Amino acid sequence: MVAPTSATVGSVDLLLRGRRRELRARLFEGLLLLTLLVALLILATLLFSIVRQGWPVFAERGIDFLTSPKSTLPQRAGVVQGLLGSLILMGFVAVLAFPLGIAAAVYLEEYARDTRLNRLIVTNIRNLAGVPAIVFGILGLVIFVDVLRGFTGPGGGTRGVSYISGGLTLAVLVMPIVIITTMEALRAVPQSIREAAYGVGATRWEVVRSHVLPYAAPGVLTGTILSLARAFGETAPLLLVGAVTGFLATGSGSLLHTLRGPYTTLPTIVFDWSRSFQQFQQLTAAAIMVLLGTILVVNSVAIVLRNRYERKW
Repeated sequence: MVAPTSATVGSVDLLLRGRRRELRARLFEGLLLLTLLVALLILATLLFSIVRQGWPVFAERGIDFLTSPKSTLPQRAGVVQGLLGSLILMGFVAVLAFPLGIAAAVYLEEYARDTRLNRLIVTNIRNLAGVPAIVFGILGLVIFVDVLRGFTGPGGGTRGVSYISGGLTLAVLVMPIVIITTMEALRAVPQSIREAAYGVGATRWEVVRSHVLPYAAPGVLTGTILSLARAFGETAPLLLVGAVTGFLATGSGSLLHTLRGPYTTLPTIVFDWSRSFQQFQQLTAAAIMVLLGTILVVNSVAIVLRNRYERKW
């Protein structure tokens, strides 16, 4: 009888260990799949409950619910003021947060040297991305509503409770997210692309403009999607900077007069109706459906733009 060699024993032991590792890997994979299914089940349950409560409003009133202003009567209340207010605030975010955030990320990633000061700045930006939204609301209340009330408010010494203060607050809130996601997208661009451009005599600005930014555009647009989704659903900071939760009367005036006047948004309408009488519960679910649908449309546009850049590059 031939005794097993050490090599044979070692190979059998390695095979048994591999089977144990494969079993653990399969168990871990199954656990991850189970958590995913549980999360999807909870999400589907919530969506089903919202649609079940809110669909009768659309079945009874149709488009009238989307075109009617706020009212104290449930049968006449609508979300047009909140929908327009949310879209106007998203305009502030797109005009202010995205250009400034992308420019800051390009500077920190492509131009700034690796110094202690720059590392401290990047660390603080990453910390700001995790700060609760209510803190940005306090910042907006102190700076945009009180200190800058002559610019953000209607004048006459009143507080600056307006679209401008709300839009500036949301822009400051999402700017750290834009900077971080843009920096990660720029860092993912292969260094060989930069070296090839430098090799044919391109300047740093030409490299960034013609090679790095177009290549990083899908990742940058992914960051804008995340930023828009967060800004669109924020409620707490807007309540602090004066978003109207009750009846909102709007008058005709110039664009500047409108931007410096009172406002409301879809999340604040949902917050207000959820605390109201039982008659507003169906309206609350219907407003949530409008909010989710609007976020889906806005994100779909950003995803289409991102996919176009991915196919191009």
